[in-house]
Amino acid sequence: MTKYTRTAYALALLAIVCLFSSTMARAQSVYGSIFGTVTDKTGAVVPGATVTVTDEGKGTKVTVTTNGTGDYTVSHLIPDTYDVQVVSKGFETSTVKGIVVLADTSPRSDITLGVSSAGAETVTVNADSVPELKTDRADVSTIFNSQQVNDLPVEGQNYANLQLLLPGAQLLGWSHAADENPQASRQIQIDGQAFGGIAYELDGTDNQDPILGIIVINPSLDSITESKVTTQNFDAELGKAVAAVETVQTKSGSNTFHGSTYDFRTGNANLAKDPFAGAPAPGIKNKFGATLGGPIFRNKLFFFGAYEGQRQKVGSVAVNTLPSILLMQSCLGQVTGPSGIQGCDFSEYKSTLSTASSPLQGTIFDNSTAGGGQ
Repeated sequence: MTKYTRTAYALALLAIVCLFSSTMARAQSVYGSIFGTVTDKTGAVVPGATVTVTDEGKGTKVTVTTNGTGDYTVSHLIPDTYDVQVVSKGFETSTVKGIVVLADTSPRSDITLGVSSAGAETVTVNADSVPELKTDRADVSTIFNSQQVNDLPVEGQNYANLQLLLPGAQLLGWSHAADENPQASRQIQIDGQAFGGIAYELDGTDNQDPILGIIVINPSLDSITESKVTTQNFDAELGKAVAAVETVQTKSGSNTFHGSTYDFRTGNANLAKDPFAGAPAPGIKNKFGATLGGPIFRNKLFFFGAYEGQRQKVGSVAVNTLPSILLMQSCLGQVTGPSGIQGCDFSEYKSTLSTASSPLQGTIFDNSTAGGGQ
């Protein structure tokens, strides 16, 4: 084994060790968390209680223990619906179901335990009783959940247009050329700031072109589980934003198979008629796709995939008028006009184009008089 080979093997081994020994850096804006305090019915805190947070769709569980003041926190939860169960010796088992966790949110769930009787008892509470007042952060934001993203009539099936539902958002009257912007990003101003001041995040990664200030990847709406647009008091990790931050989370698999198919067909048949041609320009656009997710190993490993394609045909309408024989001959000097003046004779067009209904009324030069005119 040569010296260079040994060095290469050593570097490869070092890289593998670093890979498995390093701690993954996780952006808080991708995950959510659940926190709260466990007390008994007298208001006294319950330290050492076992708190288990279970993902309803995936069946995955995270278990923590309350501290000396009865507080617990479960962080780095992917957006989903969770159940919280608290078990402590001498108390009834209490379960709170249906806690919705969104990215960059921390719903609070305070749980009260009753004293256990001789038999094992479980008290189940619906998450509707969880207070919705946001006390963990001061950002000003709007969250579009999966149902809203799928059901709202979003123009062009483009998630960036969700920003236009916010107060103070305005679509600019121009856009980048298609070859610069194949992902169909939009130029939107929020609160009077330049469109390049909007930061885009996709699953915790930067999704913004550093030069043009537009999105790089445009996921299909059916693959999005939520979209959060923050307009004030952004998190420190999103400090480059000036106007707003739009964070998007994509869906993941669960213990049940789920998916969708769609085909949005847009044609020009119902557009207004061209005033000159009398018919709209032919054109049709199809945007179609499908999603599919499900389990690989129940409660442990899942998959989700999405595909979207677009096919578009664009036509145009043009009106051309062929010159008459008299017009060609007069322009070539082969004949003389009615008044003896040589030049192009448009008299055959005048009777048709000078009518009140003609959009070209009065635009044909008339050389039948010595002074000329229209």
